[in-house]
Amino acid sequence: MTHAAPVPLETTSRGETAPPRHHTQKRTDIEGLRAIAVSLVVLSHSGVALVGGGYIGVDVFFVISGFLITSLLLRELSTTGRISIRRFYARRALRLLPASTIVVVFTVIGSWLWLTPVRFAEYTKDALASTLYAINFRLAITGTDYLQEGSPPSPFQHFWSLAVEEQFYLVWPLLLIVSAWLLGRGGRTSRTRWLAIPLIGLSVASLALSIVETPRSAPWSYFGSQTRVWELGAGALVALAAARLARTPRPVAAAMTWAGLAAILVAAVVFDDNTPFPGYHAILPVAGTALVIAGGTAAARGDARSLLGLAPFQRIGGLSYGWYLWHWPLLVIGPAALSMHGTVWLNLALCGIGLIMAAITLYLVENPVRFHRAFKNRPGRAISLGVSLSAGAAVITLVAAGLPPSIPYGPPVPDLAKAMASAPDPEAFLKSSLAEGLPQDRLPSNLTPSLTTVKGDHAIVYDNGCHVGYDSTQEPTCAFGDLTANKSVVLFGDSHAASWFPALDKLARERHWKLYSWTKASCKVASIQLVRNGKAYKSCTTWRDQAIARIKKLHPALVVLSNSEEGTIFPKTADNPAAWGAGFTTTLKRIKAPGTKIALIQDIPWPKGDAPECLAQNPRVPSMCTNKLPDALASKDRRAAIADAATKAKIKLIDPTTWFCGTSGSCPPVVGNLLVYRDEGHMTSQYAELLAPLLETRLPKI
Repeated sequence: MTHAAPVPLETTSRGETAPPRHHTQKRTDIEGLRAIAVSLVVLSHSGVALVGGGYIGVDVFFVISGFLITSLLLRELSTTGRISIRRFYARRALRLLPASTIVVVFTVIGSWLWLTPVRFAEYTKDALASTLYAINFRLAITGTDYLQEGSPPSPFQHFWSLAVEEQFYLVWPLLLIVSAWLLGRGGRTSRTRWLAIPLIGLSVASLALSIVETPRSAPWSYFGSQTRVWELGAGALVALAAARLARTPRPVAAAMTWAGLAAILVAAVVFDDNTPFPGYHAILPVAGTALVIAGGTAAARGDARSLLGLAPFQRIGGLSYGWYLWHWPLLVIGPAALSMHGTVWLNLALCGIGLIMAAITLYLVENPVRFHRAFKNRPGRAISLGVSLSAGAAVITLVAAGLPPSIPYGPPVPDLAKAMASAPDPEAFLKSSLAEGLPQDRLPSNLTPSLTTVKGDHAIVYDNGCHVGYDSTQEPTCAFGDLTANKSVVLFGDSHAASWFPALDKLARERHWKLYSWTKASCKVASIQLVRNGKAYKSCTTWRDQAIARIKKLHPALVVLSNSEEGTIFPKTADNPAAWGAGFTTTLKRIKAPGTKIALIQDIPWPKGDAPECLAQNPRVPSMCTNKLPDALASKDRRAAIADAATKAKIKLIDPTTWFCGTSGSCPPVVGNLLVYRDEGHMTSQYAELLAPLLETRLPKI
């Protein structure tokens, strides 16, 4: 995101000074826009409901950056006939990296001290991606990972907008140089005029991609630079048209600035987390910002400068870059450090501290470095400093990754899997282990998987594309077990069905079955239309119909069904237990065929929140993380309706509750040395494999 001290028109949003020109006029409107933008972001992140769409402040910054950076490049091209890429990146290194490096290092330290060790390895990856200006791609990838859904936000998440800008500025100066050379042989004036052609093409393509991609893949459309380029391009186009815009009739120019400011504020108030964004919704704040800047070019009396030029806006605008950098890690780490919940008032207080930190950083770090005489007219030194700062932050991050925060474990306990394998009655042994519950004061040192590695522990179907994501309707073959076997078994359902894959895969290899795993994120077995992002989850319905058709064509010996009991029927007015039962009955009728047996594994009991997170936060009192029946069941009414449908259809019904909860009703997240859950509702692969022999005794014989 772009922010900096109050600067004239010849200065970029990061504070880079362009070659001077005559009759320079200070753009207080742009400095005020920075203040508006960062304030909207901060208030939105703090949880202020009035500005649920405050995230559009990022879009405002993109337009400002595109305008000011392009203005700088055009003036250099006009006055010198060339653009120095070396000087361009030297200026950006001096302006951006001193502050961002400090924030990255302090955030790594804060994460090590106060955030959960369970996710520290992921946070160090985020830190490295931030130093390389690639965090937006990492966030887009993890955002489409079903197993990452519901994870707490990364303290480095806000660096995504900086990454988008830098990726744009890897291309835009070069495009300007090439375009000016190819299109502008007729002199500097005509050269500048023709530069709009490639920019318009790039921006139109980016906007079209944003509109298409937003409903299809929200993470990629939000974080991807390919869907954000047009926003920077909008600002650049205003810069290209600045000379003509300066001749706009004064009343019209003034009206443009107020209309643009109104558009920004309307977007911030009307939009919220349910608004598909960016897509076509981003046109409103982008066009609004472009109007404010374009109208302000004419500097008309009575324009928005009368508001944006006020001292508070100027001062906040001058601190906006640092405030943006500091506010987010304070919001993420602050409540954990203070052992408090992140209420709106606490968040606002933390953001107030962030503003103070921004001022300290500006006056003690940013300005002294940027204006130091050692770097004046010496771009090589500036670039070397930038490389050194980035490398230093990366080294500190790698050292921290190699020395993760420790968790106080107790002595080891007997291996549960080995003990069950040698027990005369494995199920009775497991039930006695469940009855023992968790140790009162310490987790076992041989906990498997460990709390620091559990987030990477998941079935292979998540790695090879066999567990289909939200937006896809693909039909991978996904055959496992004995691929030469005559008997086929199909695992069908959502991610809770996929949690049983390690158990069924083990049985398939031992019993010589050919196992097909067909699962999709949050897609239920029942023939019901679900809600996703406020709309009908149509890709689920399409995929389910395809999967059922494949099952009928395959004629497997056994179909194992399972899914979570969480979800909402679309429309919500139709959501009731009877609808779930009816939908399940419909699916059973479609699957039933001579020679095919069917078994339904009911949903497993859920832990109390994210089990590994809870255990990491309470390593000396792990019993605090034990859930109890009936609270551990996601929906008793839906469960009963689905079970009734299965009973009427005369299919095998398997209730796994006694494999997770003891006779007292307690459902511990750790049994013996095994961690039961990898998150808030999915089994670890190790625990699923442990249950394989117990599951086999319940499955129909084939």
